[in-house]
Amino acid sequence: MNFYFNILNLLTVWPVMAQFQQGVPDEKEKTTALKDLLSRIDLDELMKKDEPPLEFPDTLEGFEYSFNEKGQLRHVKTGEPFVFNYREDLHRWNQKRYEALGEIITNHVYGLLENECHLKKVTLPEGYGVIVLNPNENYIEVEKTKDQVQLSSDSSDEPAEKRERKDKIQKETKKRRDFYEKYRNPQKEKETVQMYIRDNGSPEEHTIYVWDHFISQSAAENVFFVAHSYGGLAFLELMIQREAEVKNKVTAVAFTDSVHNVWHQEAGKTIREWMRENCCNWVSSSEPLDTAVESMLPDCPRVSAGTERHELTSWKSFPSIFKFFSEAMEAKNSSVKPAPTRRSNRIKYEEL
Repeated sequence: MNFYFNILNLLTVWPVMAQFQQGVPDEKEKTTALKDLLSRIDLDELMKKDEPPLEFPDTLEGFEYSFNEKGQLRHVKTGEPFVFNYREDLHRWNQKRYEALGEIITNHVYGLLENECHLKKVTLPEGYGVIVLNPNENYIEVEKTKDQVQLSSDSSDEPAEKRERKDKIQKETKKRRDFYEKYRNPQKEKETVQMYIRDNGSPEEHTIYVWDHFISQSAAENVFFVAHSYGGLAFLELMIQREAEVKNKVTAVAFTDSVHNVWHQEAGKTIREWMRENCCNWVSSSEPLDTAVESMLPDCPRVSAGTERHELTSWKSFPSIFKFFSEAMEAKNSSVKPAPTRRSNRIKYEEL
């Protein structure tokens, strides 16, 4: 009897639960409704609502900015640093303003390098761009042709009805994706495809290319490298590929928080020995500048850059780096052994 009674109670409760669930839309229905709502909104126009014209000055003076005696960008009236959110709730407009000012500053820096440092601006083959490239993005973005854009939706083997339904879904998906992409990166107005630069498709390739076509052919007798972060890995790869040339041409190398690894990159014994004598790595550390920092890798001495911020290691250690370069050049010209600081570190590595 107890068993029968429990079953009746269960059967009584179940219809009530079923009725309750029918009255509340599930998550799938909510998601479908939200997607339908998004598909009806013109997202491009929504983003541009109340947005001022994307017209900006073409000079620093027009932006009311200038560089002070310390080389810092400051507003000529307020003296404040650059402010990204110049207009509240207008991210796209602020981004465009930022890019326009960035182009002016880029040309300003190029002018300083050419006029004050007497450097020569050289373009890579086929007119792709200047020799100074972002080591993480050695490619250019070109606008897709209509054929490339439509290629994904062309499929003559599929039935017309299925292809039409598929195209509709793709258009709705693309519209939402473009909205989020523009919100994160508003400067991407068109569909683009990445084209890797010939012989420069990676940081390692780019370093070797620049060495072969420029540095190795230069008349300079003393070549110095400052290799930051991944640049250290790229230099070590250059060393592995062009060992004899690098040893003959390069006087000293300053790594700043380099991520190179002599074991993973399989650097030979002769390379490791050369690095111990001619390289130093200024790493992020809470210790004062030039304080020795221990390492388990037998390549080159490691010292503190005087900062724990990775992106500031080069800037903070420049005084020590230039002193290191001067001592290395003097030692090379007078055939004197390396400085005691580096030698003491080398002894620790040999003991290890």
